[in-house]
Amino acid sequence: MEQEATESYLSSLLNKTLRLHTTDTRMFVGEFKCTDNEQNVILSRCYEYRPPPLSALSAQAETDKEAPADEVQKVVKADMTSRFLGLVVVPGKHITRIEIEEAE
Repeated sequence: MEQEATESYLSSLLNKTLRLHTTDTRMFVGEFKCTDNEQNVILSRCYEYRPPPLSALSAQAETDKEAPADEVQKVVKADMTSRFLGLVVVPGKHITRIEIEEAE
């Protein structure tokens, strides 16, 4: 019975947009196509997002410190770089978090 519930849940995720976070801080966003016994995940129409290097974040934080005191922000905002990958296999051993994108 538990296997049937698992298969049903995975079937409900087919073609939904997932966000996979990996151990090296990258994020993959794409349509879920399948998985296997080793928890590898295949995504189509996938984009890879990388956070900026720490040096860029430090430079942005320093720039913010030079702003007038009433304009200083406590949160540093930085854009993630992205690239289109297409069809990818994300190894299950490197996945740290999986999220479903609700708005489609």
